[in-house]
Amino acid sequence: MAHTATWHGKTIAESERTLEVGGYIYFPRDTVRMDLLKSTPKTENDLKCPHGVQFYDVVEGDALSPRAAWSYEAPQEKMKSVDHWIGFWEDVDVR
Repeated sequence: MAHTATWHGKTIAESERTLEVGGYIYFPRDTVRMDLLKSTPKTENDLKCPHGVQFYDVVEGDALSPRAAWSYEAPQEKMKSVDHWIGFWEDVDVR
């Protein structure tokens, strides 16, 4: 089944190879418009994450959705299937 992530009417990710883990849909990195994602500085809570979370702002021009995407860069076993894949929430609509 194909999934699409849209933000402000723009497709930022689309794939038939998505995985659902923990109630979130994850997209392979090569199917994501990484040019619209900007990594954010890690907070104290981010540093406590056992999976090495990295959050991203979704940005284009003056439009910004802070920390609306994330990736696990050092996932433990239960999240290994989405290692470095991208998840979305907040202002990003995933269908």
